[in-house]
Amino acid sequence: MLFKDEIQMLKRVPFFSEMEPSKLKLLAFASDRVSYLAGDELFRQGDLGDSAYVLLTGKVDVLIDSPSGQIKLTEMSGNAIVGEIAILCDSVRTATVKASTPVEALRIGKEQFFKLMSDFPEITIKVMRVLAERLTQTTTELSKARAHSSV
Repeated sequence: MLFKDEIQMLKRVPFFSEMEPSKLKLLAFASDRVSYLAGDELFRQGDLGDSAYVLLTGKVDVLIDSPSGQIKLTEMSGNAIVGEIAILCDSVRTATVKASTPVEALRIGKEQFFKLMSDFPEITIKVMRVLAERLTQTTTELSKARAHSSV
């Protein structure tokens, strides 16, 4: 994928959709391009959070550990961002993210992500919305999993 294609892909990510092309270029340049095969883990629950990932192509499963094994919370694909919770909360990863197909992504370091949020306050609002949606989704999935395991 060419550099200009990465910029176009970033523009499709809701967090970055309103950014100027020049800022998207800086973001793409400051990010690391990473590739994963199906079955590879982008990161594991409990790992230190040092970066977020913008999925350019492919699909990932978001999994959490439970006493009865891993629970799949959701599947995410291109134009999604994963891993931002740990860097925003300065905590360990809250879930494992595993490629279910080959994945191409941009890895954005913690410092770059915070700089982006300080330079573009509107991104902060979008981040809060996404976090609220994910909290709702996680709560729903956990409730289903608990109901299923108690049957």
